Amino acid sequence: MNELSESYYPIDLNSDEYFMNEAIREAKKALRNDEVPVGAVVVHNGVVIGRGYNQVEMLKDATAHAEMLALSSAQEYVGDWRLNECDLYVTKEPCAMCAGGIIHCRIRSVIFGCSSPKDGAAGGGYINLLNQPTLNHRSEIRSGVLADYSSQLLKEFFQSARSNSKKKNQ
Repeated sequence: MNELSESYYPIDLNSDEYFMNEAIREAKKALRNDEVPVGAVVVHNGVVIGRGYNQVEMLKDATAHAEMLALSSAQEYVGDWRLNECDLYVTKEPCAMCAGGIIHCRIRSVIFGCSSPKDGAAGGGYINLLNQPTLNHRSEIRSGVLADYSSQLLKEFFQSARSNSKKKNQ
């Protein structure tokens, strides 16, 4: 084999890593807008049908999380609130509010990057609402997909925010 063929690896357009990279692109939009860098995409049959990134500050809306916006976008695309044949990719573990939206939309599976120990509600944090036996729907969960990159985006954002806050208070 020549050098080129040995280093060539085809991109799997249906892999968790591919779709998580799409969610990371959304997170970078949030970062450019001084929002917490979380991004999400909803996928149906290998096609992204909904996108969202955190817009809490921009919209002055505490519910404007990446997941909620991606779910709304996907519902509009499908023309129904039921998304039971869809998968949600999000860079950070969903909070309880977003987990509630995921359950109500009947998302088939949730794939997230980094865990959120303080407020995560998908098994990586303090609770797993997505698999509560008393609820009418449960989602499959896959975690840790490109977690290091997602985590690094968040760490850099909060380090910068703390630094800017200290400069303002001096």
